[in-house]
Amino acid sequence: MNQEFLYIIIIIALGYLLKRLNILKEKDGEVISKIIFKISLPALVLVTFDSVKIETSLILLPVIVLIYGLITACLGLLVFKNEERELKGSFLMLSGFNVGLFAFPLVFAIWGMEGLTYFSMFDVGTSFVVFGIAYILGSYFSAEGLKLKPIEILKKLGKSIPLMTYLIASILNFSHIQLPDTNINVASTISKANMPLSLLLLGLYLNFKLDKQFIKPMLKFLTFRYGLGLLFGFGLYLFLPYNQMYRFTVLIGLLLPVAASALTFAVEFKYSTSSTRLIATISNITILISIAILYIFANFIL
Repeated sequence: MNQEFLYIIIIIALGYLLKRLNILKEKDGEVISKIIFKISLPALVLVTFDSVKIETSLILLPVIVLIYGLITACLGLLVFKNEERELKGSFLMLSGFNVGLFAFPLVFAIWGMEGLTYFSMFDVGTSFVVFGIAYILGSYFSAEGLKLKPIEILKKLGKSIPLMTYLIASILNFSHIQLPDTNINVASTISKANMPLSLLLLGLYLNFKLDKQFIKPMLKFLTFRYGLGLLFGFGLYLFLPYNQMYRFTVLIGLLLPVAASALTFAVEFKYSTSSTRLIATISNITILISIAILYIFANFIL
C-alpha cells in the first residue's frame, strides 16, 4: 500500500513539475478536466456499476451527503456570520467534496472496484450539494446578490455528465440490465486513463500563494470543515447499521477535499481575485490533508 501511495505522490509531483518547467500550464488543466469529467470518469462509472451488485442500503448514501450539506450550510452561516460578505460566500461555496477527481484514484488503490461503488453513490449526493446548496449560497453572497434560477440549477444538474452517468448506471444495475460486452470493454480501456489524468491535474493546480490577511479566516474554515466532518463521520461510523465499507465511505467521504467547482462558481459570480486565490489555496491544502488522512487509514487502520 505504501508503494501505491508513492506512485500517487510521484504522479501528482510530476504534474506540478511539468507546470513549473512550463511544459504544461494551469490553463491546460481545463482540457484535461474536460476529458476526465466527460469521458474517463463516466467510463469508469459504467464499468464499476456493471461489475458489482448495488445494495439497496446504498441509496441512503446520497441522502446522508445531502442532509450533511444542509447542516454544514446552516452552521456555516453562524460560524462565518462576522466575516465580510464575499469571504463568507467563498467559504460557503466550499461545502462540497472532491470525489471523482481526488477520491477515485486513491479509493481504487485501497479498496478496488468495491470501494468505487460506494464512493460513486456518495458522489451522487455530492453533485446535489455542489450544484444546489453551494451554488445558491455562492450566488447569494456575491456582489450582485442572489440570482437564484431553479431552471438554471436543474440545467446544471442535467448537464453534469458524471451525475447523469451515475443515475443511468444505477437504473441499469437495479434493473439487472447489462450493456453489451463490447461497450464495457471499450469503457474499461478508457477508464484506465482516469487515475493518471486525475493525479496529473491535481499536480497542475497545486498553488500555495496566499495573502496574509486570509490566514486566520482560512484556519477557521479548515477547523470548522474537518472538525464537523470528524464529528459526524465518527458518529455515523459508530451508529450506522451497515457493513464496514459503507461506514468507511461515510467517515472518509466527509473528510475529502473541497469541490473543485467552487473556483468555477467564484469566476461566474465575479468574486475578487483575492477570493478566487483563497478558494484555490484552500482546495490545495485540503487535498494534502485528505491524502494524509487516506494514507493513515490505508496503513494504520485498515
